[in-house]
Amino acid sequence: MKRVWSDEGKFEKWLNVELAVCEAWAELGAIPREDLARLRKAGFNLGRYEEILKVTHHDVTAFVNTVAESLGPESRFIHLGLTSSDIMDTATSLQLLEAADILGHDIAGLLEILRKRAVEHKHTIMIGRTHGVHAEPITFGLKLSIWVKEMERNAQRLADARKIVGVGKISGAVGTYATVQPEVEEIACARLGLAAAPVSSQIIQRDRHAQFVTTLAIIASSLEKFATEIRGLQKTEVLEAEEPFEAGQTGSSAMPHKRNPELCERVCGLARLVRGHALTSMENMALWHERDISHSSAERIILPDSCLALDYTLGIFTYVMTGLQVYPEH
Repeated sequence: MKRVWSDEGKFEKWLNVELAVCEAWAELGAIPREDLARLRKAGFNLGRYEEILKVTHHDVTAFVNTVAESLGPESRFIHLGLTSSDIMDTATSLQLLEAADILGHDIAGLLEILRKRAVEHKHTIMIGRTHGVHAEPITFGLKLSIWVKEMERNAQRLADARKIVGVGKISGAVGTYATVQPEVEEIACARLGLAAAPVSSQIIQRDRHAQFVTTLAIIASSLEKFATEIRGLQKTEVLEAEEPFEAGQTGSSAMPHKRNPELCERVCGLARLVRGHALTSMENMALWHERDISHSSAERIILPDSCLALDYTLGIFTYVMTGLQVYPEH
């Protein structure tokens, strides 16, 4: 996940979009085939990018300049007819798809463990609680089966959100195709594995990104729900279940004997972070006219951070459920 959101990963996708557009122009006869062959060898230099950025104060122009420096006269075809958001937004979609695939793999791994533990404890009797007070008997397997179905819904939510963000936009300034043909968009997006946005302004509309980040927040909230339950069951006076505790681990500098549910508490804390990013993603939907860039600075934080935090949280909770200690005698 760190690779997806690194500068190298981002710029690789920017270059992929630029070259997909060149391929489309060539297919339509606007770029000679011999120039296209040389364009395919284009690269970028991060150090040189930083130098140019200090002058231009514009990341896309700095990037285009460093790509141009890796080429000869054929560099005139790089960024032909495009605006910055054509590259940035389409590349962001590629990043989100890659991140979604990683998270989907994480969820599948957690589901495998949850299903296994639910069957294992199908007949493990425990007290059910409402309002935190003893109610009627249930089994621990029933509790876990509820978690299984919730995570299955989360897997479907992620798949739906992945489809929504899986679009590209190559329509030029303010989305009118005045400087780039719609056929270029169709061909380039197909090459990148994206659907072409049916209509766009200068940007891809941010309700798509809001659905994605909100979906991550829902998944994180499910994990918080599960982790909170384990924390309650790990109380000293209850001790029906306990997160894994490794040999040599200490629970406190003052009271090293303690076995605290610190992993589950970490899950709960990170869920709050992702939910906060969901609110920001919704606030990014309302921009001035055909676009402004008030969303841009926030997205540079909330998109990578939400994906990284959830990836990490899913890993933690999968580890917890794999090593969860259950005490049937309690």
